[in-house]
Amino acid sequence: MENKKNPSVDLNRKRGLFFTLGLIITCTLVISAFEWKTFTEQDQIELTAEVEEEVFLDIPNTVHTPPPPPPKVQPIEVVELPDDVEDTFDNFDFPELDDPIEATTVTIPKPKKPVPIKDEEIKDTILLFTEFPAKPKNGYKAFYQYIADHMQYPSTARRMGVEGRVYLQFVIEKDGSLTDIKVIKGIGSGCDQEAILVLKDAPKWTPGRQRG
Repeated sequence: MENKKNPSVDLNRKRGLFFTLGLIITCTLVISAFEWKTFTEQDQIELTAEVEEEVFLDIPNTVHTPPPPPPKVQPIEVVELPDDVEDTFDNFDFPELDDPIEATTVTIPKPKKPVPIKDEEIKDTILLFTEFPAKPKNGYKAFYQYIADHMQYPSTARRMGVEGRVYLQFVIEKDGSLTDIKVIKGIGSGCDQEAILVLKDAPKWTPGRQRG
């Protein structure tokens, strides 16, 4: 008995068709693979060229006026004097005076001798200006150094922030000591009294001299 296959369940019935379709699809994929081109996304860089702006300036037309011509120098005429010019003063007649002036002699009196001034008259006189001014015996530099070394800044003035200069007046005796010390212009806060104490113990001065 011969076995017969049902055509509806026969697997080899469309074998040739599927083989042909598979071959076509395979060839298409192979060809597409060779022809395929890949594109990469590239950043677009904008290149901006620096353009220098041209500035146009309206330059007014300047008219150059030529300088004025230099003034003409007139030539100096030199006049030659003749050699035969006579001296006119030789023949000049001076007028005669009616009342001639008589010469008089003037006698100048001799200067009187200066009256000597006794020391007793100027004993108690205070002179503000003398012929030979007074000065410290060791010089002004040493005197100022003494003041700087012995001047103590009062605590009250330091606490209150008082600063300035104290102006004093004093009398230089014959022995060079400083007396009658007075404040002419002070700043207070104990600075004036401190300045007076420093001058009282200051080194002696060379007193000024008047009339020798």
